[in-house]
Amino acid sequence: MTPPAPGTRPLPRDFLHRAASRRPYFSADGESYLARTTLRELKKSRPLRVLSEEDFAHWQTYGYVIVREAIPAQAARQLLDFTWDFQGLSPDRPDAWYEDRPFRSQLDRQLHIYGFVEAYHHQLLWDSRQAQRVYDAFVDVWDCEELWVTLDRLNLNPPNRGNRDRALIEATERGFDIELHWDIDTTAGVPPQRVQGIIALNDTRPETGGFQCCPELFRRFEEWKTAQPEGRDPLRPDLDRAEFPVVRPDLHPGDLLIWNGLLAHGVARNLSENGVRAVQYLSMMPALEEHERLRRSRVESWRHMRTPRWNRSLVGDPVLHESKRYPTAELTDLGSRLLGLGSWHEAPVEQQSGEPTCAASA
Repeated sequence: MTPPAPGTRPLPRDFLHRAASRRPYFSADGESYLARTTLRELKKSRPLRVLSEEDFAHWQTYGYVIVREAIPAQAARQLLDFTWDFQGLSPDRPDAWYEDRPFRSQLDRQLHIYGFVEAYHHQLLWDSRQAQRVYDAFVDVWDCEELWVTLDRLNLNPPNRGNRDRALIEATERGFDIELHWDIDTTAGVPPQRVQGIIALNDTRPETGGFQCCPELFRRFEEWKTAQPEGRDPLRPDLDRAEFPVVRPDLHPGDLLIWNGLLAHGVARNLSENGVRAVQYLSMMPALEEHERLRRSRVESWRHMRTPRWNRSLVGDPVLHESKRYPTAELTDLGSRLLGLGSWHEAPVEQQSGEPTCAASA
């Protein structure tokens, strides 16, 4: 759901790195992967840890799955409190949600309208990332234990009016659309594999909008694709919503929703009077330990609380960057490996021991 970085394009196949996993996954950037088998056709080689057989069948058929209370509801509420506090806002003062502030760029203005919160490394975010139940759910969908976690942010989307009205964003006829889009190029001959996720920080309500998707299109994608004209939009579906209905899954604090990049999805407008939609963006991908430049960038981002560089739409907080507010988050052995500080193929190392250790740099 993070808007794509402007001007990005896939790297040539020569730049692909093999993930540090028994199952062969290859990637140039740690976001999209090539694999022998698509995730919707994958045959499990490992027992399911968190998902039931019914959950896994739903994931492969409809493109998404919900893990209830992947983190405790109380932990989700703490994250929600932090999300308010980080922005200097209060749930009891709706008038302050729309106070004018200078924007550094057009992108900065759009991110404000969408409700993105530019915090990436606070301890509470890392507590979610290194939660065992969250990790196990991603192991289930990738059939792979050697994973890295995305260094992503939060979202607090108030009612879309005033200076947060989506009408302020110039409409385009093609490409990324927050309402409904794909995360991958769906016209590619060999579509890349990509997985994304969110953890709900409060209850979903019909009027507050939030995550929506088109599971029937995912189920019938190959059939639908053959009937489409040449030159169709690779990122935005043109479909009959009566035939392919858009649904909004019901989420509660702490619930994790994981979706396939081939699932058309988006964020519905918040039409409520004073309600908000709040989530943490969190996904995991096969670890690219041999991609030394990317691994070091991730570790340095955590260690010095820098704005991650994997996507240029991550812009950092406009008022007071988190590096000036909080200490470096503490990692568990699992968190160290999910970051890339520790290797999946070495014994655990002390997380604060100076130079990072990893099989790729040993």
